[in-house]
Amino acid sequence: MTAGETRRPFTVLGIQQVAIGGPSKAKLRTLWVDMLGLALTGQFRSERENVDEDICTLGSGPTRVEVDLMEPIDPSAKPAVHATPLNHVGLWIDDLPAAVTWLAAQGVRFAPGGLRSGAAGYDVCFLHPKANDEFPIAGEGVLIELVQAPPEVVAALRPPGPA
Repeated sequence: MTAGETRRPFTVLGIQQVAIGGPSKAKLRTLWVDMLGLALTGQFRSERENVDEDICTLGSGPTRVEVDLMEPIDPSAKPAVHATPLNHVGLWIDDLPAAVTWLAAQGVRFAPGGLRSGAAGYDVCFLHPKANDEFPIAGEGVLIELVQAPPEVVAALRPPGPA
């Protein structure tokens, strides 16, 4: 079965976040907060994910976009959040469990970790950047985060027409 042969049971509503990695959050903050004026709205640290990040936002309300500034806790450990400066793109999804089920059935490869609570408190999962024989569809070098949109984001971003 191909993606075109069955109705997709979810909608990608918009960009939830862009995650930028580097060896120093301080240098990233100088550009994104001090120079460009993004608001520093939170922080997240995870030994398991080897990340220490500042969460910044642009815009407001349900259409605001996160810009996560990430540095590794241990530069020699994996995942190497700084090795690819544009670490990942996060997409708002209206029905994340349905998306995961449907995408996996279509042959999309997911990164380890499954559905879990993300840095901003929303349920998330990641599409793997590299395909394999079992799962031939992946991010072609880009890590993609799928993020469960809360009701106000779904209402603000849902495209007009049939659901």
